[in-house]
Amino acid sequence: MALQPAAGARDLHPRQVDRNRQLCQRLAAVYRQWGYQEVAPPMVERLDTLEAGGGIAEREVMRLTAEEPLGLRPELTASIARAACTRLADRPRPLRLWAEGSTFRSFTGDGGGQRLSERLQSGVELLGVRSAAADAELMALLLACSETLGLQASHQPRLLVGHHGVLSALLDELPADQRSSARQALSGFDPLAIARLPLAQAQIERLQELMRLRGAPAMVLSQLRRHLGESPLIDELAAALEIVEPTAARLGIGLQLDPSFQPHFDLYDGIVLKLVCLGAEAPVEIASGGRYDALVGRFGAAASEAAGVGFGFSIEDIRDLLLRPGARDPAGRPVLVAYGQGSNLAAALEALAGLHGQGQSAELLPEACPSREEAEATAQRRGCSALEWLP
Repeated sequence: MALQPAAGARDLHPRQVDRNRQLCQRLAAVYRQWGYQEVAPPMVERLDTLEAGGGIAEREVMRLTAEEPLGLRPELTASIARAACTRLADRPRPLRLWAEGSTFRSFTGDGGGQRLSERLQSGVELLGVRSAAADAELMALLLACSETLGLQASHQPRLLVGHHGVLSALLDELPADQRSSARQALSGFDPLAIARLPLAQAQIERLQELMRLRGAPAMVLSQLRRHLGESPLIDELAAALEIVEPTAARLGIGLQLDPSFQPHFDLYDGIVLKLVCLGAEAPVEIASGGRYDALVGRFGAAASEAAGVGFGFSIEDIRDLLLRPGARDPAGRPVLVAYGQGSNLAAALEALAGLHGQGQSAELLPEACPSREEAEATAQRRGCSALEWLP
């Protein structure tokens, strides 16, 4: 009998489960304050939904053996967009929805075999708003959520902002058959790939300049206007960034505009976002998202309502960032109630109930303990925050 979970799957111990739940509850409270309603998309979907019209590579979807072409969801957005355009089509727009749950991605392991990555995600989707007002709300909500997570200055949080449409406009002067390769080279920050493109030297140098163009929004916007002239896309992006800049500054979150940034999944056709923090050894991506109007259109939404923006938080990455291995979490540690004589069991249960009534997590040592010293040692060994001793 196998004693280990499937490759890529994982067992969570109680402390991890508790922290995951706390983080999800904090985020859910913010979502609800902003008027978002919870939905529960299915874990299993048809492959054409999961692949989001080619936005998600087939190799990343974990397929199931079934009569229908089915798989496990690699993210939540496509399923929610599908439901919004079908079962929720009669709801008034804008439609504000949130969800949390496990996602599953397929990847090739070191040995060449297929492996599974299971992650817990929590996020929101705002559907039916084509204007940049939705982009501004999305960024403002992302910042409000980050505030409730308890990020510290040592995490050096940065919100990276890009725009699919702006990048497309920057590549319009290239031959049509080279734009996809140029986009891939820019988003991968690959100067060697840029140098190998069959383009004029002036175009190569311009791409290399664009690859290095990232930083404070005002500076980058100025450079974008130099390249593109006056553009409604840039004006809308600038207005949205101007709205959220004061909040980001107050929270100590750096705001970086990066025209060549593109997220992992190719779902997006407008603004794109990624919230990054400094972990113990390397940067950690804790949230990402953006605008996906074309995806909503593929599910049959009317042209006037074919609009969607959203983001998702990676709960376990946040958990590990905030509570590194070996750290103690007093909020999640119970008080140990122990007693010295068997006749005090009833009193111990009464003390336990009293602590619970105060909202304090507490657990009972079932058997009588010979001494307070031994009870204290047991409390320490079990990771309890304190001892309630009844002689």
